[in-house]
Amino acid sequence: MFSAVTTAPAKQSVGETITVLSGRLSSATLLEDRRAAIQGLRSFAKEYPASVASGALRSLIGCLSKDGGDVDTVKVVLETLLMLFNPNEDSPEASEEIALWLADEFTQRQENITLLLDFLETPDFYSRLYSLQLLIAILAARTERTEECVFTAPLGISRLVAILDDRREAVRSEAITLLTYLSPSNIDIQKLVAFEDAFKRIFTIIESEGSLLEGGQVIEDCLILLANLLRLNASNQTQFRETGCVPQLSKMLQSAYQPPEDGEEVAPWAQAQRNRNLYALLAVIRLFLVRGAVGTMQNQSAFWHHHLLYHALQLAFSHSAENPIKAEALVTCADIIRGNSTLQENFAQLQVPSPLESSANGNGPQANGVPKVYVIDGLLDLTLCVHNLQAFDIRMAACECLKAYLYNHAGIREHFLRRAIEGHKSDIVESANVLTTLLRSPAEDSTVDPYRYWFAACIMLHLIFENATTKDLARQVTEGNEEEGEEVVTSIQIITSHLVTSLSRSDDERITIGYLMLLMCWLFEDLDGVNDLLEEGSNVQRLIQTVVKNTSSETLVQGLCSMLLGVVYEFSTKDSPIPRGTLQPLLMSNMGRDRYIDRMGKVRAHPFVRDFEMIPQKLDPSTGKLPEVYFDSMFVEFFKDNFSRILRAIDRDPGMEISVITNGVQKGISRELVDSLRAQLDEKENALQECQASLAHLEQQLGQERADSRRFKETTSVDFTRLKSLNESLQRKHEDEIRQLHEQHGVKEAELQKHIETARKEAATEIERLQKKADAELQAKVEAYEQQLRAKEEEYQKQMKLKEEQHQKDTEEVRKQTEEGRRRRQSEADRSSRRAEAEKADLKATISRLEVDLMKANKSKTQEAQAAKEASERAEKKTAELQKKVQQLEAKTKKAEELLQEKEKEKESTQGELDDMLMLFADAEEKDGEVD
Repeated sequence: MFSAVTTAPAKQSVGETITVLSGRLSSATLLEDRRAAIQGLRSFAKEYPASVASGALRSLIGCLSKDGGDVDTVKVVLETLLMLFNPNEDSPEASEEIALWLADEFTQRQENITLLLDFLETPDFYSRLYSLQLLIAILAARTERTEECVFTAPLGISRLVAILDDRREAVRSEAITLLTYLSPSNIDIQKLVAFEDAFKRIFTIIESEGSLLEGGQVIEDCLILLANLLRLNASNQTQFRETGCVPQLSKMLQSAYQPPEDGEEVAPWAQAQRNRNLYALLAVIRLFLVRGAVGTMQNQSAFWHHHLLYHALQLAFSHSAENPIKAEALVTCADIIRGNSTLQENFAQLQVPSPLESSANGNGPQANGVPKVYVIDGLLDLTLCVHNLQAFDIRMAACECLKAYLYNHAGIREHFLRRAIEGHKSDIVESANVLTTLLRSPAEDSTVDPYRYWFAACIMLHLIFENATTKDLARQVTEGNEEEGEEVVTSIQIITSHLVTSLSRSDDERITIGYLMLLMCWLFEDLDGVNDLLEEGSNVQRLIQTVVKNTSSETLVQGLCSMLLGVVYEFSTKDSPIPRGTLQPLLMSNMGRDRYIDRMGKVRAHPFVRDFEMIPQKLDPSTGKLPEVYFDSMFVEFFKDNFSRILRAIDRDPGMEISVITNGVQKGISRELVDSLRAQLDEKENALQECQASLAHLEQQLGQERADSRRFKETTSVDFTRLKSLNESLQRKHEDEIRQLHEQHGVKEAELQKHIETARKEAATEIERLQKKADAELQAKVEAYEQQLRAKEEEYQKQMKLKEEQHQKDTEEVRKQTEEGRRRRQSEADRSSRRAEAEKADLKATISRLEVDLMKANKSKTQEAQAAKEASERAEKKTAELQKKVQQLEAKTKKAEELLQEKEKEKESTQGELDDMLMLFADAEEKDGEVD
């Protein structure tokens, strides 16, 4: 027997196992084998994501394409891929780079994203759910690439939006999440999602989930998605408005402030979720109301038409709503009416529940037992009469709503101020009257609620800002009865007195800053207002004392006091109670230019001013202190816009006053006019000095020229006498020369006449000789032609004689012929006779023609010579052209020969190659024969 020693098999490492499973997945042909390999890889995906991804990622994605029809396989693959994106935190291979690597593998090939989108059309729950989760993971890792792939995929967005109709909450929630992540910044995706009727689908989900009051996290997610689709997208907002979705918002908002029918208390967690849903709804509404955006006016009108403004107001004044919701609702109301004059005018007619516990008018209309007041009164009550620190955000929002009501509407500002003045002058004490609050000295409760006076100052600032009419109305409000011997003081003097008192008592900075903001905006470009303040010189001294005080805790107050003094000096005049000429030395000596600039510069660099837009103007409940809110937004803009001007104001000459045009009437002296007149005066003085210098120079030149003229006349007189005598002598000499020339001309003329006569005689002689010569030559030619003519005539006579003899012979012969041929011969003889006469006539014509030719011979001799010469020249030219053509033909022939040689070479080369190929073919045929 043999004893067998059994040994355990070698233990396989994790890496080797993953490699084996990856190889099995890529090489297996049976679906069950691939599924088993995937399940094995899934067990390692959480702990070893890098190893699994490096070995099997592409095989897993390929399996989705290959086995997409098998639901179980697709589920396992998608689970494995999700595990790779979300490994265990304590995994040794966990890294953020793995998610990037996985996302790159999907997004770098469009078909991979399209494959995941295809699974959304399957009814299987896990295929849809896991595909959406995987797309969310890929989008989180590579946002821009994923957005592009989904956008370009066939029906990609359409399939995603269609998932919103899925009744399974988990799938639908993942679809909402994916669409929310896809749409924040991509306008094209936003438009495409909205085009797929996403708005109605979102509202359907909200309604099915219980709307605002009973809905959970899904409602908030839907509203966030809605916000992404509408934010800064004018086309989507227009589509939302025109497809009847605004009434849905109004309906939801109406349900928010209505008490529950069953009266049951709401659990804290449910109330928190309800508040988040409501806050999201208000945020969506505000997206339609961006200041200056396209379509804002239409959105405001639509919200008014569908009572959305009314419902927002009811929510803001609801006693059951929480403070943050109320504040946001008031800010929404402000956005709805701001800049829309029609809505601003209609806004004051609305009524809301009284924000105070008890109403002054208990007999008025009520809502659920709560008295109702007009919205402006309710906003003033909220702003000025609610002293609870926790209600600061509501008060701030109510103040913003009042500012929106007054914004850019002069008529409403004037009406509001007149109502405030009437209420102040009446015997009825109104705690919510802005003017009364400002003209009343801060009470002891100012330390508890300094914002009452701060809010009053901000509202008054918005009433009078850059409005001369409201400034005059407010300045005309006075205190004191002159008839009873009381001192009459104006509203500006009263507010300035409260400012000085606040500085002396070291009241809360917010009260002081409120007065300073109001006075600076009021006195700017208001000469009468500046004079009112300067009526009491101690006010200026107290402001200077505040500026020069050595303290680091009053930076804001000191800087604003410096700027207020700068505004006062800038718009003061020589007729002011403290003239400009007195005010500037007072400021320079007691405050100093450097300190003035330093104090203002510190305010400009202070975070509350410099970073005003970045700091939230809200209460921080965790501190338990007053909020760090010191400035109004309009004042900050005013401060930054006019900082440089007021900073340089102290350096201006006291003699130069500023000019202000109010309601078309100019007040003060125009500084531009003074500068222009001074410049003109300087120019005229310079011109006058130049003219005087030029006049002196010209007078000197005139004396010099007069002396020169006198010397010139004397010299000219002497020269004239000398020239006159010289001229006379020249005249006599000239006459003698002319006479001599006449004599010489006569002699030369006689000689010339003799020469002419001699030349005429010689010419006549020569002409006569030439004429004789020509006659002799012509006579010789005529005689020669006559001799020729006689010789031709003699020859002709001989021929005629011979012909007559021949004729006689012929006649004799004819007689001898028979009688039948007599007539024919006779006719032939007649024809011959006529022919002879014709020939005789031809000879005579020839003689005549020769005589004419003889006459033309002399004339054509010269023409023939000229023609011969021209013919010779043409022959030479033609010869040269022929030589040139011959050269060209020789060159062409040479090229043709060269080309022929090249073709011969090519032919030889081609023939050689052809011979080689034939030899190869022959060898191949021989080999084939041998094989056979």
